[in-house]
Amino acid sequence: MELNCFHMSLPCKSIEATVSYYSEQLGIAIGRRSDNWVDLNLFGHQLTFVESNNFEFQFPFYSLDEEDLPSFHFGVVLTNDAWEKIYDQINRQWSNDTILKRTFFKDKDGEQNTFIVKDPNGYYLEFKTFKSPSHIFL
Repeated sequence: MELNCFHMSLPCKSIEATVSYYSEQLGIAIGRRSDNWVDLNLFGHQLTFVESNNFEFQFPFYSLDEEDLPSFHFGVVLTNDAWEKIYDQINRQWSNDTILKRTFFKDKDGEQNTFIVKDPNGYYLEFKTFKSPSHIFL
């Protein structure tokens, strides 16, 4: 396991619905859990959800290449093979999950393929792969 990983904790509406979505639909490994929280292994990063009943989370969208994207989102940068694998996995079984699949910055520095899904808590997850991995931070 990578020693330099991030940890993020977010509120969720239901532990069971969250665990079901991330494990069954996204294929994410479930770690430790209790009645009101769960740790997930999001490609080597620790994502924790804490049950917080009904919470309100509002955020604006912004425009990129004529697409409206959520200003609050999180996700992972994957190799092209891993990106294709998870995209196929999600869309083979759960065809309604993909909110957006698009190439951004076509033929420019930072060219990337991305797709976005929305979890049962209203969070948007972005999965992306770069044409040239050296352009991740350009």
